[in-house]
Amino acid sequence: MQGFREKCRVVALVIFSVWLGLAALYGLLKPVPNGCIMTYMYPTYIPISTPPNISSEKYGLFLYHEGWKKIDFKEHLKKLSGVPVLFIPGNGGSYKQVRSLAAESDRAYQGGPLELTYYQEATLTPEERGRDMALEDSNGLAPPNQYTCMLDWFAVDLEEEHSAMDGRILEEHAEYVVYAIHRILDQYKESRDARSKEGAEVSGNFPRSVILVGHSMGGFVARAAVVHPHLRKSAVETVLTLSSPHQSPPVALQPSLGHFFSRVNREWKKGYEVQRTHTGRRVSGPTLSHVVVVSVSGGIRDYQVRSKLASLDGIVPSSHGFMIGSTGMRNVWLSMEHQSILWCNQLVVQISHTLLSMIDSETGQPYLSTQKRLAVFSKMLRSGIPQNFYWMRQVQLPQVTGHVSNKNEKNVPGSELQSFSRCPRSVHWAEDGLEKDLFIQGTTVTVLAMDGRRRWLDIGKMGSNGKDHFIFATNLAPCSGVRVHLWPEKHEISSDGEVPPSRRVIEVTMKMVHIPAGPAPRQIEPGSQTEQAPPSAVLRLDPKDMQGFRFLTISVAPRPSVSGRPPPAASMAVGQFYNPEEGKREFSLSSLLLSSYAQEEIFLKEDHPLALNATFSMSLGLLPVTLSVRTAGCGIKNSGLPIEQAGDVEHSSLCKLRCFPPVALAWDSTSGLHIIPNLYSETIVVDSFPAFWGSTRGSEKTTVLLMVDPHCSYKISASVSLTAAAGRFLLLYCSQIIGFLIAVIFFALMRQARAWELNQPLPSLLAAVEANLRMPLSFLLLAVVPLLVSLVISLLTTQPFPPFASFIIVSIICYSFANGSVIILILCSQFVFYVAATVQVFIKLRWQAWEERFRFLRQFLNLFSVFTSFKVVHILRGNPILLIALVMVSLVCFVHPALGLIVLVLFHALSCHSALCSFLAASFRSHVQRKESYEYQARDDLSRQSRHKSGEAFDQRLPLGKNNSNDNDADSTRSFGETQLEIFNYRHGILILHLLASLMFVPSLVAWLQRIGMGQSFPWFADSALSMGVILHGLCTQKPGIDAFSFSFPGIRGGEAGLSLIYLLAGYYCYLSALALAPYCSFYAMAAVGAISFISRVIERQNREKGDPYFSYSGRKHSHKH
Repeated sequence: MQGFREKCRVVALVIFSVWLGLAALYGLLKPVPNGCIMTYMYPTYIPISTPPNISSEKYGLFLYHEGWKKIDFKEHLKKLSGVPVLFIPGNGGSYKQVRSLAAESDRAYQGGPLELTYYQEATLTPEERGRDMALEDSNGLAPPNQYTCMLDWFAVDLEEEHSAMDGRILEEHAEYVVYAIHRILDQYKESRDARSKEGAEVSGNFPRSVILVGHSMGGFVARAAVVHPHLRKSAVETVLTLSSPHQSPPVALQPSLGHFFSRVNREWKKGYEVQRTHTGRRVSGPTLSHVVVVSVSGGIRDYQVRSKLASLDGIVPSSHGFMIGSTGMRNVWLSMEHQSILWCNQLVVQISHTLLSMIDSETGQPYLSTQKRLAVFSKMLRSGIPQNFYWMRQVQLPQVTGHVSNKNEKNVPGSELQSFSRCPRSVHWAEDGLEKDLFIQGTTVTVLAMDGRRRWLDIGKMGSNGKDHFIFATNLAPCSGVRVHLWPEKHEISSDGEVPPSRRVIEVTMKMVHIPAGPAPRQIEPGSQTEQAPPSAVLRLDPKDMQGFRFLTISVAPRPSVSGRPPPAASMAVGQFYNPEEGKREFSLSSLLLSSYAQEEIFLKEDHPLALNATFSMSLGLLPVTLSVRTAGCGIKNSGLPIEQAGDVEHSSLCKLRCFPPVALAWDSTSGLHIIPNLYSETIVVDSFPAFWGSTRGSEKTTVLLMVDPHCSYKISASVSLTAAAGRFLLLYCSQIIGFLIAVIFFALMRQARAWELNQPLPSLLAAVEANLRMPLSFLLLAVVPLLVSLVISLLTTQPFPPFASFIIVSIICYSFANGSVIILILCSQFVFYVAATVQVFIKLRWQAWEERFRFLRQFLNLFSVFTSFKVVHILRGNPILLIALVMVSLVCFVHPALGLIVLVLFHALSCHSALCSFLAASFRSHVQRKESYEYQARDDLSRQSRHKSGEAFDQRLPLGKNNSNDNDADSTRSFGETQLEIFNYRHGILILHLLASLMFVPSLVAWLQRIGMGQSFPWFADSALSMGVILHGLCTQKPGIDAFSFSFPGIRGGEAGLSLIYLLAGYYCYLSALALAPYCSFYAMAAVGAISFISRVIERQNREKGDPYFSYSGRKHSHKH
């Protein structure tokens, strides 16, 4: 690497990589509270006896019991009569992690269902309902007054093995889970038989299936068990996973792990297809048509399993499952860490009630219908706000079971709303208690207290000038606190609450959707007015909803009295007719990038739209934005307070009494809904996956709906958080970067092999990497061409076409970061090698001097030469590669592939060290000889000037012509040193490549070490075979050239190609594998290069033995120009 520009390019890339890595670590390690409440329990674990077999000796099965009293295990097992649920722990997880779910399930069964609310509930989409289930059937699943059957929680003890690191462990876990399912079902039969023998009353049915609940890799193990060939038919019909990867492993490094994921997902895809013969004749229906799968992701705080990995897209059809993030889950609204999802009380309680609600009251077992089970999951877990932004444009209006509806309201204006149920009569509402009606003249209506009044809004008058949409935010409970109606004309409601059918008055109260409210408002002193309460519900009506109606009324119930004195006012409601176009704001990519230095600001004057639609051109999952909302004014010109009490308007108590806290709703196409209440200054992050190869158009954008009080003016500023962006970048694209690292090494080896083929000096690995970054030809060929190839593949296949600009830019940034990381690795390894070689050369020179002084050391060392006389030792010394190959093959095939690859790396390190030592020693000798030559020349000049005799004018130690000999020796020494340096440069590249390969197997090695003494098995054939190919590459590529596969392109000067072309194709394959988030596929490229190298050496040797002149000389000329 020569030249100032090249050095600056390398330095800049190193600085960028170091900064990005450090900033990412700071952003990821920065503690952030998750808001979860701890779950408490009194656990008891009852072991389930299992027949002796291989699996049961290693693993175990337990039944959970909640309670502090001591119980008899055998008697407790006889009383089993609930619905069996099997918990499967994840990577390194314990069976005791079931305690939170099991304890809350027991409390939920004892305490009964959740309190009934009258917000709009989520319903199944037409795709999820399927053809066999009508909308009324999916909405007719009302929660019971009391749960009919409890849940019996079982858990498998998998010895806390690291299942996320090894495919073999995953397979063994799946096999044991199948056995555990059968053992649980058999245990219920044994318990029933034991009760019948004792004469006890036996009622109910046997459980026909087991509900599987898996955490982390346990969720994938559950799915692997469902498609296991030994599982009984219909033994599993419901699977619930918590932070479980389904699309691929979190970091796909081991080939067998990636193969196992692909095989299981392939079986699931086939399981939902109709089985047909090759002629197209139907054989049977889908084998998994009875299985429902629901995946729960932890959101942005879960760094191990991102929402994209937890998605079921392409694996489970929407009619049999869905994925939901905890941030959009009903009554949860939180993002949580990977382990917190097991004990977070808000989520655990909701899941417990969901599983209990899925039990049919008639049979005491889960519903047989897949759509009914899926409808329960949707209603209990999903929010009434859909998981996409289209809620702002269209709302599906479900009918709630048990609510009274007006059957005579048909085929009239607003018919879409007439199928919507009214508030039930059981909810007390005294119409006679309403005081004088209020007629609102402006477009905005405000409720600051429960005053018992009805507010009338003229839709035709207020909806003019394009303000034809209505939004209503409140903290009042629907039906009991506030009710909303649409009227064709002003009409008084009768005392019994019934509306005459001829008037066609429609109630839309239960169209309100629930949102999480922030902390309760602060009360300055008892009896005084509090700060404005945050909204807890939102109602939105579009022009189609209000078509044919004249008035909209908002009826507020009178506030209840406590001991004859009303409580402090903590009620709020704000409604507004608005134009959605006026509330649109767009943040461009350039403004977001510059916002880290100069914040992007928006000023909202009073009477602004209540709903502000902000669109960010780059996803907040990649560029998190810190959004700050500051109150600039609240319509109060003179507060009348002293100056010291008035203070800054932003913190004025009067403004807080008048304006409700801002709320932000963010939508992402992958992770769904994110809600941020009480937004004053918050970093908004969504768990999106933009700019990937499989990303869809629109995924690079994020839409945020910001609800702010229209009575106040605000100053909104947005700035990108660089540390959070760096952390998200590495978190999202780590798999892609790992694949790029291997591609960069292959491209560098290609550069070295090409120099060998052109008989040019072999560049160092650092110089090769730098040369590949040169613009425009090298960089475009290696960084941009694979991206264009991936886009062509997307066009030719069914894979969605990614967003072009963001995909190209982010991929090039990942590739640049991979180059910077490789450069850092090269510099560190070179420093270590040069230090070690310098020390050895210094010690060796000193040792030679000591050996001349102390001859007894040589005699002492000669005693050990007797061992070299053995024939075996002599053969091994003559063929060291054979010994190393035998050791590596044995380790790879019979112990673990990582051990064999580590030996290969050590062999490369020894070769590099030996070559570098030879180069330094040759350089030292050349320097010494050149110095001695100069000294002899100086002495010769002095001797000529002396007055000695001409016969004594020359030193007897230097005969005539010695100087020329020295020059020739120096030239030969220099040629030898350069040869050794080239060997070091090439072996250094091979070392870095195989070091990355061995590191990819290190997680599997850690899991293997944990299982020592627990019954080891041979490695998977795929891992061993691919590792053998890597070993062949290391042993058969002593030089960067393959003569047997060399060929030339006609008509092109210097168009001969060989190993360089193979390295180029291998780099392209690794590049595309990285884009597909499958870095383990890089082993295919390394194994293919190894196989080609081995075949080439065999062919070369055979042709050399035949006397082929083309293969008679395996080296190359070193006619370097200096």
